[in-house]
Amino acid sequence: MTKTYAHWIDGSWRAPGNGHYPVINPATEETVGHAPEADPADVDAAVRAARAAYDGWSRTAPKERAAVLDRAADLLAEHAPDLVPLVQAETGATLRVTSSLQVPPAIDRFRRYARGALEPDTVPLAPLPLAATPLAPGGLIGAAAVRRPLGVVCCITSYNFPLTNLAGKVAPALAMGNTVVAKPAPQDPLCCLELGPLLKEAGLPDGAFNVVTGSRAAAGEALVAHPGVDMVSFTGSTAVGKKIAESAGRSMKRTLMELGGKGAAIVLGDADGQVIASAVGAVGSTFSFHSGQICTAPTRVLVHRSLYEKVIAALTHYAESLKIGDPVDNSTVVGPLISAAQRDRVEAYVSGAREQGARIVVGGERPALKPGFYVAPTLIADADPAMTVAREELFGPVVVALPFHDEDEAVRIADATPYGLYDYVFSADAGRAWALAARLRSGNVGINTAQRHPETPFGGFKESGVGRDGGSFGLHAYSELQSLVWVA
Repeated sequence: MTKTYAHWIDGSWRAPGNGHYPVINPATEETVGHAPEADPADVDAAVRAARAAYDGWSRTAPKERAAVLDRAADLLAEHAPDLVPLVQAETGATLRVTSSLQVPPAIDRFRRYARGALEPDTVPLAPLPLAATPLAPGGLIGAAAVRRPLGVVCCITSYNFPLTNLAGKVAPALAMGNTVVAKPAPQDPLCCLELGPLLKEAGLPDGAFNVVTGSRAAAGEALVAHPGVDMVSFTGSTAVGKKIAESAGRSMKRTLMELGGKGAAIVLGDADGQVIASAVGAVGSTFSFHSGQICTAPTRVLVHRSLYEKVIAALTHYAESLKIGDPVDNSTVVGPLISAAQRDRVEAYVSGAREQGARIVVGGERPALKPGFYVAPTLIADADPAMTVAREELFGPVVVALPFHDEDEAVRIADATPYGLYDYVFSADAGRAWALAARLRSGNVGINTAQRHPETPFGGFKESGVGRDGGSFGLHAYSELQSLVWVA
């Protein structure tokens, strides 16, 4: 029997004003549960609860905030056996991805920002002797810059990693003393709703964390426009991000935007066998990691002409070796996409590339698997950089390969999209790769690896976003600097 959820507002469940909608398992097409459909009164109640809780929570001692976040991490770990199957059913992620990268990173992020709550928030500035002015007497003037909480933060998250993504916003926001209203993606909000009671049990005051959900854009739009919201933290598409920025700008709300990506993996002509193997493994993750539903994926591989066919052959072998199927099966590598609409969207991009003359090397046809929203790992070669499939974010297991003659051409192709979130450079000469990275308009560059460092500032150039979070930078993102000046 499926569970029917309510909104989590002011420390308790609140029946939704617009009824419920079904959350569908992408692999089975069955209903996982029923999520609440918010109306304007639900959104208003959530924001008012967060506003009422702000004064007390913002003045709570950092060590008390740290203790709550640490306890939240403990409770998430205790409830992981229940959360893993729920997240897996909602997202369609494979069991190996869910058990390692859907729930554990959420635990880690609460743990990290429990420590973050204790990080110094004051930057002392050297006293300066200043002469008298018509404004004030002279003297030795001291100063400091102090990070202060922003107020009520609206967190709107993406569907690919619902719990992890939400934890990455909520934990630093709470660590800094803000209160939160969360609006998860409509496709998989149930695990995010489950976070409410856990945070209450961890000792978070009622109203400091609230969750409203909805299948349509109205709930998010009302939340962003609400005068009681001070900041909007959004992860999702660039198109939606622009609408949010426009709405938030009317009242000068602070924004943090982590938007789309069209990552380029550049394989230079000096790449030896080991470097090529690293490049193939990294690019192949677009096929094998959550079916390419990740904004940082290297969905374009730019290869020096001398190595082009060699890399194409290696990627073809990689794609053909992957098992597609039931994500609950431990041997499955490629699971479904989040919805029928997303599957159809990706298939339309591939068909368009074929019609424009690109070569479909592997994949390109729907797998004979029913039920489920599956797309086969697809490699598209010989695409023109101006083709839609080479410029737009597909969010599926599709890689586009493009050859280049020299570094100048590689940089032109890499930077020829509106995005600039995550690029990669593969070379036998790390110094050469480092120098090339400086020419890329990208917020992040991996050199000979797709591995991440959790303390780096994360965000994008161009239409891939505004602002940075991650590590201590997350604390900066959810705070505002206040300058204090006095006579020393």
